[in-house]
Amino acid sequence: MLPGQDRAARRVLWVCMAAGATTLLDQAVLNIAVPSMRQSLDASAADVQWIVAGYSLTFGLALVPGGSLGDLYGRKRLFLAGMAVFLLAGVTAATGGGPGTLIGARLVQGAAAGLVNSQVIGTIQDVFHGQARGRALGLYAVTAGVAAALGPPLGGALVAGLGAGAGWRSCLLLSAPCAVATLVLAARGLPPPRRTAHDSRLDVLGLVLACGCTLTLMVPFIRTPDSGGGALLWTALLCALAVLFVQHQRVRVRRGRQPLVHPALTSSKPYVLGTAVAMAQFGSSLAASLVLTVFLQDGLGLSALLTAAVTLPSAVAMGVSSALAWRLVRRIGPRTVTVGLALGIAATLTGAAVALLVPMAVLPMALAGTQLLAGTASGLAVSPNQTQVLQHAPAEAAGVGGGILQMAQRIAAAVCLSAGSAVYLHATPGPAGGDHARAGYALASCVCACLLGAALVLSLLRRIGTRTRPSVPTSAGLGAGRGAGRRW
Repeated sequence: MLPGQDRAARRVLWVCMAAGATTLLDQAVLNIAVPSMRQSLDASAADVQWIVAGYSLTFGLALVPGGSLGDLYGRKRLFLAGMAVFLLAGVTAATGGGPGTLIGARLVQGAAAGLVNSQVIGTIQDVFHGQARGRALGLYAVTAGVAAALGPPLGGALVAGLGAGAGWRSCLLLSAPCAVATLVLAARGLPPPRRTAHDSRLDVLGLVLACGCTLTLMVPFIRTPDSGGGALLWTALLCALAVLFVQHQRVRVRRGRQPLVHPALTSSKPYVLGTAVAMAQFGSSLAASLVLTVFLQDGLGLSALLTAAVTLPSAVAMGVSSALAWRLVRRIGPRTVTVGLALGIAATLTGAAVALLVPMAVLPMALAGTQLLAGTASGLAVSPNQTQVLQHAPAEAAGVGGGILQMAQRIAAAVCLSAGSAVYLHATPGPAGGDHARAGYALASCVCACLLGAALVLSLLRRIGTRTRPSVPTSAGLGAGRGAGRRW
């Protein structure tokens, strides 16, 4: 049953779920169509890298500014504008005739998706309270996660059914009807715009510095590698911008002005540690999915359709376990996240062992079994963790709090996708189908398991820190639900 006290609140939740599914499905569905897209456009490796990862770059850049603007000026108009731009950019990308057009359209589309999703988190924080808020955030995370998991199977089916040329274009057009439906629902269902931030003055310099930090952190991981001097320059620039940003935020606090990053966010240990957990889990999940797709197609020579069949159990299992995760939360509370992460580690290591030991004839089926376990683990970890994190965001910074969480995940995605693919490709220099491909997949899977191990440690540290602070911020709206503070 959907949370919410009335029909209007449920309509809002449907809009938020539709937005999450539309924007994340668009990104996930394209990954499996990359080989056919590259061949059709005669695109270089750098072009493909920007087409795929540029979406995440601008998505991450738009999250914090979008959240701040929504806190200041209301969320409905920004939501509608972002979704309309997302739709137009998607159609442009699908009909583009060259790599340049496609890169530009994907950059714009990613920024629009970031603007939309930052309004979604803030809207849920505004409309729902107590246990209903936790359920709503969980359903939004579930919908987005399942859409991301369904992307590869849907993309594989389109490429297999329509051919290489029309297949990848259909993948890009897949989100268009979803975006139209979301626009109609949002125009009728979202509440009227209202300002939630106390200080109406926008921290423009803070926004510029935050975007600069995000840009300098993500770009080195999605651009074509060059000499080591370039990496040193990006690192120095990132450190300089980060120092300037921190000093600027301190100055605004001393002057009594609202900083871009609300002090309650940076001083909340559960929020900070929970965001770090989300980064490690999200990055590991995306990297593992990408490496599996490359291994199945390039390493084992499977078709896009068979690859989609292997990855489908993950999407199904994640949907089921996410829908049932709240029942486990009622019984064991925040330990649900710990259980999910531990199960994810077991699934990832099992996949590595399967790749090394199972005969080729049954290897795809065995990997599908490990995907079933991995999807179950993600469903138990993602939505409960996101709920815990955002419960520590004050109402006046709900949009920024959600934006920072998602931006952190986008940064983790860029870093982990680059690192995971680099580990696999470095370990597989020979022809497809040899033992080196199995070893490369196993090694990359172990790296992903280490990331989940880091998330597990951070989750345990958060539980210890939360025990020392039995009370939670009242601005998070927890007092409205029976036993909410006790469980979370």
